[in-house]
Amino acid sequence: MRIARFIHNDEPTYGVVEGELPEVGADGVLDDSGLAIAVLDSDPFFSPAQSTGERLALQDVRLLSPIIPRSKVVGVGRNFADHAAELGNEVPVSPLTFFKPNTAVIGPGDPIRLPAISENVSFEAELAVVISRVAKQVPAEKAYSFVLGYTAANDVTLRDIQQTDKQWTRAKGFDTSCPLGPWIETEFDPEDVRIRSWVDGELRQDGSTADFVFDIPSLIAHITETITLLPGDVILTGTPAGVGQVVPGNRVHIAIDGLGLLANPVMDA
Repeated sequence: MRIARFIHNDEPTYGVVEGELPEVGADGVLDDSGLAIAVLDSDPFFSPAQSTGERLALQDVRLLSPIIPRSKVVGVGRNFADHAAELGNEVPVSPLTFFKPNTAVIGPGDPIRLPAISENVSFEAELAVVISRVAKQVPAEKAYSFVLGYTAANDVTLRDIQQTDKQWTRAKGFDTSCPLGPWIETEFDPEDVRIRSWVDGELRQDGSTADFVFDIPSLIAHITETITLLPGDVILTGTPAGVGQVVPGNRVHIAIDGLGLLANPVMDA
């Protein structure tokens, strides 16, 4: 089931995206003209929801981030060996994690705003995991039972600030640094999924979750050894090689097969 969040009658509203999902083109474009949204009467993730009977063309609505994490986004760094290598880093011996605040989250079409303090801002296409229930000390073999669904993410990074600060809070937690969307897919196999990104129609990244250094169950088990994940929390699972700089006027498209397309313009703050 594909659950979207969007503006309807001037209010945030939830709906089920219906129709056969087309493939994303080689230029990072997806024709969503055949998709529709069945409007729901409430948030379907953590309470019962029913269809209102109203259906809207997907192209006629403004999508929002499919979820605003109630407490946190947990990022995972260097979870692809090729990405670690391209930045001159070693592959970590255990998952390397960091936080993004929920104020970093934006939705499809919202602008990524570049802070004036940075001269090198980078995009990072990632698979995002949304947590369904309180998760603490979860063994890897039970990890998937704590997953609500999946969406696409962009772990936008102030690369120069990351290097000078020597830790990643400002570099990865700034406002608009976490685009999510376009919706959450609740029925999805994340084991071998293609991840791609484009800047202004030029393909920059093309990887697969099959190349994770640490798979999703391992990440959930590692994080919940010491940190309680709450319903609606999001895990960013790492990015493949090909990351690079964006500047005002660029447009970043991120596609994860089976999850649609996340597109955001880049602007000055």
